[in-house]
Amino acid sequence: MNHFLLGFLIFSSLPLHLVFSSHCTTVTNTKTFEKCMALPSQDASIAWTFHAHNATLDLVFFGTFISPSGWVGWGMNPTSAEMTGTRALIAFPDPNSGQLVLLPYIIDPTVKLQKDPLLSRPLDVHLLSSSATLYGGRMATVHNGATIQIYATLKLVPNKTKIHHVWNRGLYVQGYSPTIHPTTANDLSSTATIDVLSGIAAKGNNNNIYTLKIIHGVINAISWGLLLPIGAITARYFRHIQALGPAWFYAHAGIQLFAIFIGTVGFAIGIRLGELSPGRVFGLHRKLGFAIFCLGWLQTLALLFRPKTTNKFRKYWKSYHHFVGYACVVIGVVNVFQGFDVMGLGRSYAKLAYCLGLSTLIGVCIALEVNSWVIFCRKAKEEKLRREGFISGCSDKASGSSRG
Repeated sequence: MNHFLLGFLIFSSLPLHLVFSSHCTTVTNTKTFEKCMALPSQDASIAWTFHAHNATLDLVFFGTFISPSGWVGWGMNPTSAEMTGTRALIAFPDPNSGQLVLLPYIIDPTVKLQKDPLLSRPLDVHLLSSSATLYGGRMATVHNGATIQIYATLKLVPNKTKIHHVWNRGLYVQGYSPTIHPTTANDLSSTATIDVLSGIAAKGNNNNIYTLKIIHGVINAISWGLLLPIGAITARYFRHIQALGPAWFYAHAGIQLFAIFIGTVGFAIGIRLGELSPGRVFGLHRKLGFAIFCLGWLQTLALLFRPKTTNKFRKYWKSYHHFVGYACVVIGVVNVFQGFDVMGLGRSYAKLAYCLGLSTLIGVCIALEVNSWVIFCRKAKEEKLRREGFISGCSDKASGSSRG
């Protein structure tokens, strides 16, 4: 299990080491800038010149289209490094002429929550000029992977040189309204705070949030996705081994309680992540998380009301215990896979490691299930022979021999 956890952490945290790994340039076809910086996602970068004497910023953003009918946007947030509140410049092909257009937008909470469409409106920042050019000149066309340059000249607040940059890209534009961008981890981490005077990227909360996501994923994959099934396997296949006595019960209860407690920690981290990321709602993953948490604790609290074996309500309690227990296992595993999709790790080594661990458990279950049926059939056959009197003599002889 330790090897699995180590592998999961290493492969899942790879994007943290790739931050600011792409290249940047200060030279474009029309202008040369003083500084440049590669941005932490989507292979984007920026270049700029800051004129300290009048607090003017000349900037160009380099981005790429992911769809011929898509959009690419860059903006700045006056208050924080997040999407809500961003004053953005978004480029896309004009739906009527097909020519590249660049329009201003303000991303308010209603747009982020998809309650209202994103409509162009004037920005309330000192934007002196703006333009957009496809890499390759005016005759270039928008296609999947096309590089775009968004130019902007802004008048900054004096003595305020830290700028919260926000950028993204989407697949479609409805009329002149860009639709929601993809929600992979790469797309949700497209913010950076940069001091345009020193050229240093400030350490914001993005890395902390991503680290919390990694911890949340690892804990929940181990607790709900592995330990809970292991506890269920322990109860199902070892309770009938008389040589173990009550040891199977203590192992089952111990594993499940440990899984519930660390799963609760993972659940609490998930709640905190929701608070740190307002507007990012992963409906199915969230609902399944609440379901598994509630069912897990209902299952745990049911131990306090466990009737004695002689109680007439014992069979009803066992039926409830089995149903809720298997529901926890199934929902837990399904939600682990949902978590991989939410983080954009659908094709990652982390998911492969989890699949290998889960496949191992499934293989063990199949082997134990076959063994249980073999033992059951053998006992049924022996019982039938005993009723028919074919093995009573052998049993007596064996018992006599043992007495001798």
